[in-house]
Amino acid sequence: MTAAPEAGVERSRIVWSVGIAATVVLLDLVSKAIVASSLVEGGQSTRILGGLVYFSLLRNPGAAFGTAGGMTVVFTAISAGAVVAFIRLASRIRSLPWAVALGLLMGGALGNLIDRLFRAPGFPRGHVVDFISVFGPDGRYFPIFNLADSALTTGAVMLVVVTMFGVRLDNVKENLDGEPIR
Repeated sequence: MTAAPEAGVERSRIVWSVGIAATVVLLDLVSKAIVASSLVEGGQSTRILGGLVYFSLLRNPGAAFGTAGGMTVVFTAISAGAVVAFIRLASRIRSLPWAVALGLLMGGALGNLIDRLFRAPGFPRGHVVDFISVFGPDGRYFPIFNLADSALTTGAVMLVVVTMFGVRLDNVKENLDGEPIR
């Protein structure tokens, strides 16, 4: 009797994760296409929100914040591994906060993985399109990033917070000693 509601919860959490991931990928791809066709790398930055945010095109061969530029193939493998891990975890998701966080992580990983697979200089060494610069143009005060990076960061922070509050992937809450709360 309890299998049907449990299966429904499982399916709804998977739908949440996949829907969020798909939305992140779509927004990331569209924003990168617009920016890549509208801005020139090293060219004039577009100022928005009174100078709080600038759009400055940067093609990033490395990891977050432009680190480890010579390891693009490694980051491609890591992103692909994250996608596989998400697929394996998806069937165990019972917690909505975990579903949202994993959807954000999956969408961010896929967004940047698509760049690494299909952008110049070529498979699997493509450079990620970064374009959001805060507080000043060209990453003057904070490294340039993209929507996929924002989703990854938000998802990671959510997982830390959810874990701190003792919520597990299977939606069982734990006390500080790791004991299930009933």
